[in-house]
Amino acid sequence: MSIAAEAVQIRRPEFPLAAHGKTLPAERTGWLMPTDPAVGVDAIRRRYQHDGYVWLKGLLPRADVIDFRHWVFERLAETGLVEPGSDFSLGIASAGGFDRSLADRRLMSLVRSAAYEGFCAQPPLTRFMDDLLQGISYLHKRKIMRFVQPGSLTATPAHYDLVYLRGGTSRLVTAWIPIGDTPAEMGGLVYLEGSHALGTKMEAEFRAASGDLSPEEQISAYNSHMSEGGWVSKDLPDMAERFDTRWLAADYEAGDVVLHSPYMIHASTINQDRSRRLRLSTDIRYQNV
Repeated sequence: MSIAAEAVQIRRPEFPLAAHGKTLPAERTGWLMPTDPAVGVDAIRRRYQHDGYVWLKGLLPRADVIDFRHWVFERLAETGLVEPGSDFSLGIASAGGFDRSLADRRLMSLVRSAAYEGFCAQPPLTRFMDDLLQGISYLHKRKIMRFVQPGSLTATPAHYDLVYLRGGTSRLVTAWIPIGDTPAEMGGLVYLEGSHALGTKMEAEFRAASGDLSPEEQISAYNSHMSEGGWVSKDLPDMAERFDTRWLAADYEAGDVVLHSPYMIHASTINQDRSRRLRLSTDIRYQNV
């Protein structure tokens, strides 16, 4: 059986992908390669090590992911975020204003909930991570859930995850989970092709230059040797040009999981969905206990 999932229809997005006021040119944009989880963990591990990521199609039950999306937006509805009277599982953004501060506080409370913890530790995912890590998997404490409004200029700048996790092992695997269908126009994650080697080089250079920093600063993403926020760059087209590579996007579906290396450089683009759907996703980390 091929490592790749059955052929996924490659299409041109309705709009050029964009972030931070810059548009990704077509020649610097490509598509992630999907992988069928049924090929087995050994083949998946090889692809992860070679590419720095693996996009697992349908690893989670689609209905469970949609139900969780409904649960989240039902609890955010009182903030004015969701269109009144709409189906919460669709996550249609309200045409009016919403209370951002209340929504952020409510989202943080949801991340601390048993329901969210259960979503992150659901058996299909934890069993798979046990196999991938060849031991008992530990769900890292750094867990993040995000919503992104259509039309918002919000996008995550380019970075690699180890910047924020230097206090422990580098043998981490990030799982990025789209909570609902997330075509490229909705601003899901994009990955800089082949950049796990680049991130490893950047981290080695940081360590070599950080001898003058205190132990606390050396593990901080916000020290004097790092850019504001720990980002590598906000200029995605420039990065692709500078390193002569491409940003890889995807039409993610509910049930998909993307695993990526702590050195893999990734970012997000803005949500340009015509149907005014809110992008909802979570990123969590696993390591061998």
